[in-house]
This record gives sequence, C-alpha cells and structure tokens, in this order.
Amino acid sequence: MSVRDNGLGFESSDQAKIMNRFFRVEAARTHSVNGFGLGLSIAKRIVDLHHGELRVKSKLGVGSTFTVILPAYLESTD
Repeated sequence: MSVRDNGLGFESSDQAKIMNRFFRVEAARTHSVNGFGLGLSIAKRIVDLHHGELRVKSKLGVGSTFTVILPAYLESTD
C-alpha cells in the first residue's frame, strides 16, 4: 500500500531520521506545521511488529510517497 502527498517533502539527508520519535524536518519547523513528530515512528513500529517494511521516497518542495510492504500470511490447513 502506498500513500502519496504533495506536502513540503524533505531532503534525502533527513530520510534516515524521519522515523525517529519527535524528529521534525527543518521545513516543518519553519512553516508552522502542526505535529509532534510521532506519526511515522508509530507507523514504523506497527509495520515492524508485522515483520513488514516501511519505505519512503521524497523530494523537497514536491512531496513524499510512503509505502508499506507486509509479508503474505498463509493459513495452515493442517
């Protein structure tokens, strides 16, 4: 599943940090964007608990795409 926005985006140098609790990119701090910097860290934790992966692609001034990849679950017929 992917979610795309046309928000502020962020520099590639921030990509490794955006999933950290309370981290906010510089653009968000200077553009009166509300939030505490918890949403992505919570989403990542949920995805990790399901043994999945949360990927992000972003370009400053263009927006971001967040992709969640979860493993397939096949119920045993035993």
